[in-house]
Amino acid sequence: MEQAHSLLLNEEACNQLKEHQRAEFVFEWLRFLKKILPANVKQNQKHLLEQLTTVLTSSPGPPTRLLLAQCLALVYRVGDSLTSSLTVDRCNDIIRSKDDSPSFLAAVACLGVLYEQLGRLLINSFKETMANLLKAMKSAESQGRCEIMLCIERILKGLGVSAVSCHRDIYKAARPCLTDRSMGVRCAATKCLLELQREAVFLWSTELENVATHCFRAFEGSNYDVRVAVSKLLGTLLASALEPRQAIAPRPGSKRNSLEEVMELLSSGFLRGGAGFLRASGDMLKGTSSVSRDVRVGITQTCVVFVSILGGAWLENHFSCLLSLLMVWVSHARVTQYPADAVSCRCCVSFILRATVGTLLGEKAQIAAAKEICQLISKQKRVVDAALHEGNMETRVSPAEVAASQHVLVCALLELGSLLQDLSSTAAPLLQDTSIGMLDTVISVLLHPSASARLAAAWCLRCVAVGMPAQVAVLLDRCAERLNALKSCPEAVAGYSAAIAALLGAVQLCPLGVSHSKGKMVMTLAEDLLRSATQNSRISIQRTRGCWLLLSALSTLGPTVMEHHLPRLLLLWKCAFPLSVRDVENELRRGDSFTWQVTLEGRAGALCAMKSLVVHCKDLLTDDVLSRLFPLLSCAVALLNQLPSLIKSYGNQIRNAATVFRLRVYEILTMLQPKRYEGNFGMVLKQLLNDLTGPEITTCAELNLLPSLCYRQDLALLGPALQDVDQHYIEEQVRSQPNHQGNSGTLEYDPFTIFEKAQDVPTPLPPGSALAAAAVQLFGVIFPHLGIQQKAQILEQFCEFVRQLKGARQQTVQIHVAAAFCCTLKCLASSRRELGSEEVQRPALSLLLGALEGPNPLLRCMAAEGLARLVQVLNDPNFTVSITLMSFDKLKTARDAITRTGHALALGAVYRYLGGISSPQYLSTCVGVLFTLSQDSTSPEVQMWSLHALSMVVDLAGPLYHSHLEASFNLVLRLLLSTPHTHVEVQQSLGRCFNALITSMGPDLQGVCAVRTSCLVGCAVMQDSQDCLVQAQAISCLQQLHMFAPGFVNLASLVPSLCINLCSSYLSLRRAVVACLRQLAQREAVEVSEHAVALSRVKLNTNSTLKLKEVGLEGALFSLLDRESDPCLCRDIQETLVHMMSSAAESNLAHWLKLCKDVLSASAVASFEYLEDGDRYDDSSAFHAKSESSGPFSNLRWSTRVFSMECVCRIIAQCENGNSAHFNMALAQEQHLHESADFLVLHLADLIRMAFMAATDHSDQLRLAGLQTLLVIIRKFSNVPEPEFPGHVILEQYQANVGAALRPAFHVDAPPNVTAKACQVCSAWIASGVISDLRDLRRVHQLLASSLAKVQVGREVSSQLYNESTFTMETLAVLKAWAEVYITAVQGSRQRESPGSLLQQQNDEAGTTGPAGAGLLKLVQTDLATLSRLWLAALQDHALLTLPSQYSSQLPSTGGSFYTAETVEQARPHYYSAWATILHATALWLNSTGFIMSTSLSSVKSPEDVNTDRLHLILGISVEFLCSPHSGDQMENIDSCLQALQALLEVPWPRSKVGNDQALGVEMLSVLHRLIVTRESPNIQLAVLELVRQIVCAAQEHVKEKRHSKETVPEFGEGRDTGGLVPGKSLVFGALELCLCTLVRKLPQLSPKLAGSPTGRGGQTCSLSNTDCRLVTSALVILSELPSICSPEGSVSVLPTVLYLLLGVLREAVKGSVGAESGQLVPGILQALRTVLTSPMSRAEKSRGAWTELLRCALHTLLESWHTGSPGVDEVTMLTSLTIFLLYASADVTTVEPLQTRCIQTFRASLESKDPVVLSRSYQLLVSLFQGPAPVARPFILALGGCLVSQLQEVEKSRPQGPAELQAVQDAIRALEALVFAADETHCPQLVAVLLPILISLLLDENALASAPAASRSLHEFALGDLMRIGPQHSAVFRALMASAPHMKARLEAAVKGNQENMNTKAQTTRVISKNMPSIQLKFNFL
Repeated sequence: MEQAHSLLLNEEACNQLKEHQRAEFVFEWLRFLKKILPANVKQNQKHLLEQLTTVLTSSPGPPTRLLLAQCLALVYRVGDSLTSSLTVDRCNDIIRSKDDSPSFLAAVACLGVLYEQLGRLLINSFKETMANLLKAMKSAESQGRCEIMLCIERILKGLGVSAVSCHRDIYKAARPCLTDRSMGVRCAATKCLLELQREAVFLWSTELENVATHCFRAFEGSNYDVRVAVSKLLGTLLASALEPRQAIAPRPGSKRNSLEEVMELLSSGFLRGGAGFLRASGDMLKGTSSVSRDVRVGITQTCVVFVSILGGAWLENHFSCLLSLLMVWVSHARVTQYPADAVSCRCCVSFILRATVGTLLGEKAQIAAAKEICQLISKQKRVVDAALHEGNMETRVSPAEVAASQHVLVCALLELGSLLQDLSSTAAPLLQDTSIGMLDTVISVLLHPSASARLAAAWCLRCVAVGMPAQVAVLLDRCAERLNALKSCPEAVAGYSAAIAALLGAVQLCPLGVSHSKGKMVMTLAEDLLRSATQNSRISIQRTRGCWLLLSALSTLGPTVMEHHLPRLLLLWKCAFPLSVRDVENELRRGDSFTWQVTLEGRAGALCAMKSLVVHCKDLLTDDVLSRLFPLLSCAVALLNQLPSLIKSYGNQIRNAATVFRLRVYEILTMLQPKRYEGNFGMVLKQLLNDLTGPEITTCAELNLLPSLCYRQDLALLGPALQDVDQHYIEEQVRSQPNHQGNSGTLEYDPFTIFEKAQDVPTPLPPGSALAAAAVQLFGVIFPHLGIQQKAQILEQFCEFVRQLKGARQQTVQIHVAAAFCCTLKCLASSRRELGSEEVQRPALSLLLGALEGPNPLLRCMAAEGLARLVQVLNDPNFTVSITLMSFDKLKTARDAITRTGHALALGAVYRYLGGISSPQYLSTCVGVLFTLSQDSTSPEVQMWSLHALSMVVDLAGPLYHSHLEASFNLVLRLLLSTPHTHVEVQQSLGRCFNALITSMGPDLQGVCAVRTSCLVGCAVMQDSQDCLVQAQAISCLQQLHMFAPGFVNLASLVPSLCINLCSSYLSLRRAVVACLRQLAQREAVEVSEHAVALSRVKLNTNSTLKLKEVGLEGALFSLLDRESDPCLCRDIQETLVHMMSSAAESNLAHWLKLCKDVLSASAVASFEYLEDGDRYDDSSAFHAKSESSGPFSNLRWSTRVFSMECVCRIIAQCENGNSAHFNMALAQEQHLHESADFLVLHLADLIRMAFMAATDHSDQLRLAGLQTLLVIIRKFSNVPEPEFPGHVILEQYQANVGAALRPAFHVDAPPNVTAKACQVCSAWIASGVISDLRDLRRVHQLLASSLAKVQVGREVSSQLYNESTFTMETLAVLKAWAEVYITAVQGSRQRESPGSLLQQQNDEAGTTGPAGAGLLKLVQTDLATLSRLWLAALQDHALLTLPSQYSSQLPSTGGSFYTAETVEQARPHYYSAWATILHATALWLNSTGFIMSTSLSSVKSPEDVNTDRLHLILGISVEFLCSPHSGDQMENIDSCLQALQALLEVPWPRSKVGNDQALGVEMLSVLHRLIVTRESPNIQLAVLELVRQIVCAAQEHVKEKRHSKETVPEFGEGRDTGGLVPGKSLVFGALELCLCTLVRKLPQLSPKLAGSPTGRGGQTCSLSNTDCRLVTSALVILSELPSICSPEGSVSVLPTVLYLLLGVLREAVKGSVGAESGQLVPGILQALRTVLTSPMSRAEKSRGAWTELLRCALHTLLESWHTGSPGVDEVTMLTSLTIFLLYASADVTTVEPLQTRCIQTFRASLESKDPVVLSRSYQLLVSLFQGPAPVARPFILALGGCLVSQLQEVEKSRPQGPAELQAVQDAIRALEALVFAADETHCPQLVAVLLPILISLLLDENALASAPAASRSLHEFALGDLMRIGPQHSAVFRALMASAPHMKARLEAAVKGNQENMNTKAQTTRVISKNMPSIQLKFNFL
């Protein structure tokens, strides 16, 4: 294929190829030529044109001829155009040949593109060409006619107004094509006329009626594509007629068309169809409808197109008129004559309203439309009221008009409900508008005499409840009140009971629920209705039906509600049915038709209530309940068999009731286990067979029965109608049978569906159709449980029925029995049961084969799926092979298309559920057969089905198919290049097959060049197709290619095509586009955006509404998201935006934030005005209505704006992981200045503004999103300082804005979830420390205070608008918020009180006293008494709710403080999210009170008992949570628990309780041990160790208390007399375990087992971090305290371990193996060592000896580790630890030999060190030793004194040169002084006499002092100072020395004199300065 990439065709290479390869080669050359043609081609133009002409005459395929035409036109455009007329003449000559050869079609295509591209250059030959084309069309086949129409369309497009001379001729030629038998020709003619109308004014003026009539006829027998195309044409013409694009020359008597005239034109087609008068009159005489469903559906789509073209602004202005005209359609006598027609017509009008009002209007306009609809309803209701109550017979409205009004009301009410549901809470002002009285109007319709109108009103109320959940309770109360008041009115009973049921169903879609009291109210209502049903026969049926409707709807509230009403419900069921089966037979002898009608209605309702309970409350179906239900069901089944005799006796009066009763029996039996009613199988089966095959069956709802039993992908064979399309709602009407009830569903067919969980109004089937569907389902459930003989007999009976019957009834029965058996196979496969032996298999196979060869394509699809299921169930390879061989034989012999299509599909489906195809032989045979069938061009249907089967075979074969890939690619590509455009269904199957082949090829596409090129060629062919589904397949294939070989997909061409198709009218194409964009955005989001922006610079499709230039691809996706209603597509759009944002948001921050802001601002509803920075005085100033500025978006829905706020939160989270400058204003400003980078903090004002706008919106969902965004902003930016105002944070300037955003959420009408979220934001705002002004603090505090007041009132007084669990949610949110504020206040107070804290220093510098001063704690303390009581109550509730299920009986029967018994399950999540913070706050409060209670609280219990209960409550909750295995993701809760326990143990009383109860302490240590092992968070581990320390301290205090008491011996402690520590019971052992765990995890070298491991002594260890050092230090502190809580014997047991760990850590620290942080570790080690050495147990009588021995061993170990250590040992630390031993251990430990000698030698060695730091520390330690106990000091003085003196004597010779050496000398002098003062009085003068000369020797004379280094001068001054201090103290020695040594005296005198002069000089300088200073000094520091 690379040889095809040249300007001229490589003819030599082309001729060497085979024929099919040649077509591919030519196509690839043309693709390349089209890409490069803008280059200069004049030099090769002649040769190039010759080659293109050769291709033209060589019979090119459809894709090739279109590409050829484009290349020809491009050659003339960029080259010489003079010879273009010759090419036109050549094409005309070919056309005159009058054959439909490929060359003829190619010539036609070339003409069209040439005229389109060259335009007026070819004007001279235009007329000739047009005449030639129109003449050729008369004798052309369908392909020729189609191509000619498309050619004329292009000619018109190219010539524009210049073609006016032929407009009439073209119109005459195209008009009959609108009704052509070929659907492709109809579509082409439509496109031609659509282009013609741009310039041909007569089409939408004088000829409008004629065109409309032909369009109506075009709708007859049309397919989906034709209806879309024709509706677009007619809608455009009507819009042009109403709003002309250009001026029309006025004619006498003519006037501009009005909306009424245009709609009258449509109305004529809608009501009369496209037929002539005679046919319409004949149909009326026959009693049939003359208008086909496809005509009405086409006109419906036309109306939508018409309004859409005129636009939303036009619709807003003319909605009232349009609405009234549409209502004429549904109320016309022609429509209402037949119920099915009326239902279908209502669907059409509802679709028009939904597709226009629901999509074109913004929220404000939708509110206005809702008002118009409400006025229409009110008007219609007044008409009905007048008809019913007017006494004057002359003015009374006819019954026909009353009947017609019901259809108007249904359409209006359903649309009103949809509007209110979509608007959600933004429609709240609409309900509050008393001038409209919307709710009153809707409720008034509940009294309408028509059931359909009443049900529509009930559904509308349900929509109100879903959109505004606060209305649920209000409407329930109102309807219940009216029902009680109007019990005697049948319409009121029916209407209000339906309304209550609908409202109960709405609760399923309302997260806030409804109060449980409403359930009790409904139960009482239902009982009253049933009790009074027999009192008045006139309304018995309504009351009975209403009762069971209420009870059925009641079950939707869930098991928590129904468990309280189940006993009463069981009693009602028992009363509804006979006591036994015998009583059923006795009933037949009494009663009349009315009695039986009431009875059957009641029992059907009771069965529906059972079904509802099974569906919604499965947990309540215990064995006891089921055992009480099945006897009732047995009676119902027994009655089934009596129904025929009843119908025979009482006629048709009870027929409908009997049908509904059978339906309810089937539905409930389908949901229960068949084993439980095996005894009734006979009676049930008898009735089932009658309903499936009986003679009374007249209709078959195949569209509702079969698709669910088909394989989903197989439905693509049946065209777009069964797939997801935008018009699916009305396209279903086309396949409905027009003169029967058919498939058109409506609510009045089954009022019991009104409470189902659905967003859209239910459309239940008519009872007859629903009964057939229910029978099929029940048969599938029961059949697997039958015996073999019974199974075979039933299947044989089915086959016999199908063989005997003829005509339409045979098809109906065949569909029923085949569907029933396929349902059986599906159940067998899911339950893994067996079908049976061969006697069952034979009729089963016969039944499926009969369906597989049936004329109905949907039935064939189901039969193929049934065969696949049969093979799966039997799982017999021989049977599978026999099936495939049979299909092969059938395909070889059969010539009819039906048999071939069915068995071809079977070949692809057989292995569907067997794990794929594993037989190469079968695969080869199957591929060969399907290859042959797919090339049968005589039957496009066979081609389509065989190619679809081939795609399934490719998928099932997997890698096994690789050997057939090349041949398959060649076949599919050859068919793509040769299949006519009119056979779009074949092209669609080719696309599916192509996609499967690419998937099978997979990553191998990166290497196989030829196959990859074929893939790209195939995708290009499909992209050029005119069918949108084929284009969707092309995009899907390219998406697969991009996944497997991304480098070979050209995004520069793919992305523009995706962007253009984003606005396609085909849902499938839009889905494919967005799915592809989603994948591209995951990898190349930036490139995709760039290509989209590049597209915006060129001219887009004129119909495109993307606005790519203004908003980019991202904005276009937001616009599309707002328009789309398909959930799958919306989800893909959102994911695409998220992927694009994650790739590009940080680098293009301003663009994304502006985009989100524009989306958020695009609301037509006025919102609250935003506060600018300067307006910071009062929150109330933020509430002023302000219109939004116009932006690139307009009238976006609230759901789209909610998503934009979610995007803002995602952007903030993304920036958090990026550059730190995003949250640092100073750094951001600096980098922005130098690097022009963008950072989030620079857009903080926009973020606050967006959060404010969302939080103050009318939509509750948007308010929640805004508050969440505000919470994120506060958390991320609260610590960002303001660089321009040091000491302040950047959020301070937005205090008033935050307060104003929060205030609406605390309004009395705010929903609880909004208030709960606002409380969270409030607490975060206060806790953030941003608020610096006490006034601002008070304003936010008042919001929380108001919510606290609401909580104090309690749930009894609060309004019952929502479920009781919402009170729990709101209460706990308030308490949690207060808890967070209190925690912040206490922690801030402690930080301020702690001396030298960082906060205190910052506050001192800034002149403040912390966040809002000290006012926060004072503000909280005013409510602390109330809060503490509520906190404790909440904790008690939480403790009860966390009890295991076996202790559920201990829960209070009335509920807890903040939850009711019915809402236990709903309340648990709310408690779980709040308890930890409340626990922490409660512990802090108890800490502050010191567990001291006021006497008023202890009236019932003693203070001791109350405190004990509180302590156990907090300990129990904490321990239970910390033990939970699910607490891993709750790190914040763990931290809160630990801090709460720490706060408790800071108080003496709880500490004493824990200390006294050793088992409690051990349990806590066990939990903490598990926690420290399983949680890696350093903060958690530090908190655990701190808590362990507190527990050990509590034990210490307890031990001290016991030792000092008179009752116990002083040796009290763990270990007692034996010294044993029992694991699991010993506190010391538990603490030891925990500390060991901590130490070994950080220092594995401590463990002998780990010493040789890679992390132990044998390998390199990781350096300890600062946090690790803190952990180790904390563990050592705990270790050092453990001996003190042991008895003497116990301390001896534990001491070796403690010393081993201490010295082990010390060893690692001095070796330097812990890293650079060892300096932080050493002080802790030394302190712990000191604590151990000073332990009282070391001096206790019983343990002194053992301690001495152990400490000697420890000292020996210490000395050994020094001498055997590495050269890098830290000598200073070793000397310090040795000194601690010498000073704090008893003398018995250190004075023993040889330890004492070794210690002295160690110090002597250190004194000889060359390191001045070591020397300095050695001298300092000697000071301590010389001043220590005499037994320790004396040997060191004797041994080291002389060494010390000699070293100081050497200083005079080598004076110190640096600070370190100076420090060493000074420390040596201090050591010698300490030695002097340590001597007794007799030796002291002698030592002073030694010291003084040394000091004098360090003095410098006057000359040397001036030039001496700084260190020498400092030493001089130090020595002189010591002499001046020591001399007077020892004056005698001093005088004697001076007298004996004159040179010393002279040296000293000179030094003193020099020092005196220096001091005088400094004094004079000070006096001079003081003279120049002012006498009054100003005070600058006013603190």
